[in-house]
Amino acid sequence: MFEKLRQSKLMFWSVEGLVLVFLIIGLTNISFLFAPIGTFFSTLLVPIIAAGFLFYLFNPLIKLLGRLHVARGVAIGLVFLTVLGGLVLIISAIIPNLVTQITQVITGLPATLRGLREAVRQLAQYRWYQQLDVETLLSKISVEPSKLLAQVLGGFSTGLPGLIGSVAGVVINVITIPVLLFYMLKDGDKFVPAVQRALPDRYATEIATVFTRMSETLSHYIAGQALECLFVGVATFIGYLIIGMPYAFLLGFIAGVVTIIPYLGPYIGIAPALIVGATAGWTKVLLVVIVVLIVQQTDGNLIYPNVIGRSLDIHPLTIIVLLLVVGNLYGILGTILAVPVYAVCKTVLTYALELYRFHRQAQLTLTELPAPKPAPKD
Repeated sequence: MFEKLRQSKLMFWSVEGLVLVFLIIGLTNISFLFAPIGTFFSTLLVPIIAAGFLFYLFNPLIKLLGRLHVARGVAIGLVFLTVLGGLVLIISAIIPNLVTQITQVITGLPATLRGLREAVRQLAQYRWYQQLDVETLLSKISVEPSKLLAQVLGGFSTGLPGLIGSVAGVVINVITIPVLLFYMLKDGDKFVPAVQRALPDRYATEIATVFTRMSETLSHYIAGQALECLFVGVATFIGYLIIGMPYAFLLGFIAGVVTIIPYLGPYIGIAPALIVGATAGWTKVLLVVIVVLIVQQTDGNLIYPNVIGRSLDIHPLTIIVLLLVVGNLYGILGTILAVPVYAVCKTVLTYALELYRFHRQAQLTLTELPAPKPAPKD
């Protein structure tokens, strides 16, 4: 009886379950031992991800310069000089405009809220609006410049230590990311041969193929995403200038940045523009919607399909579900990384399935071949 019980599957899985439960409880009680490891990886996470994105953005350019017989070290130097020049241009031209318009938004916030309240009150003639009882809520909203300034200064003084820590982290990342990027660009072509040497020789071709496909997928996605963000930001800024929107540069910049979040980005980017437009009248809101529709239709039918869609081949519903789940688990960073990580996993699994089908077909072909005839006797 005890022998049957010992050999039964129920006994086996019961013991496995108990071992797993005790293991989880034990690891939970000694979680403090793993805290330094978690801190180590969380500290390196942002620099490695940022350097990895930049690597896949600039590595195709390095390869192109290599085909033109430019030494890899010289090509990396040219790329770094170009990036440095772009940063100088951004700091000298874009950052001052952003700071100016953000300052204007903060100082004009009371007037903006009053204009928004007046715009909403114009809807009081509609029955559906009266049923919402928005007037009671609006009557509680009161913004005075002196109180607003005191609240801002109070919040700033309270969060000053955290702000100093964040600034220090940013400075460290600014120093670390270029160093990591340099070595990735310098020795990136040696990674696949090193993996091939660590594994059996019969897998060398498959390893090279899968890493090549992964690199192509990430390069197409990251370069395409950068181009898409640039197009949406510039086109939205020009459109807002044409319709006379206040803070056109700031609103266009926000629209371009949030485009990095697929499908959800346009809805996030249009929200501040609608709020600002509502203070200038409902005609301005309609013009904002028209501008965003034109930009998004151009992006959705011209830019995205040609620079991103062909390389990913992911259904929009899959992306939306992915963003909702991963965004709820990991926040804004998860929404940014969800699509490229999913694309890489899909590439690897697709290639593995192709290999499986190829080897299976080869085995079937060998079994179907007729047996060799014996050689005729003399």
